[in-house]
Amino acid sequence: MGPHSCQESVGTEKQRPEGELVQGTLGMLVLKTLAGEPLHGYGIAQSIQQISNEVLRVEEGSLYPALHRLELDGMATPSKDSSITSTGSSL
Repeated sequence: MGPHSCQESVGTEKQRPEGELVQGTLGMLVLKTLAGEPLHGYGIAQSIQQISNEVLRVEEGSLYPALHRLELDGMATPSKDSSITSTGSSL
């Protein structure tokens, strides 16, 4: 069986390190953060960290690609201070 076989993973539960997000969650957190006010990347990261009581720490290497995907999908505005669009707020 290969390294990604379903049978090998059955019954084994991997522990996710504290503060690690499930894939796809970061985009939703960014949209929720931007729903309050337009923010730049650092402000978004700080807001998520504050709201989560310091549990979640969003690194630049994760935040900016997620923000870029939201911009490409029309859910956030591409600017110095990003904001949520009507498409993003409808989610």
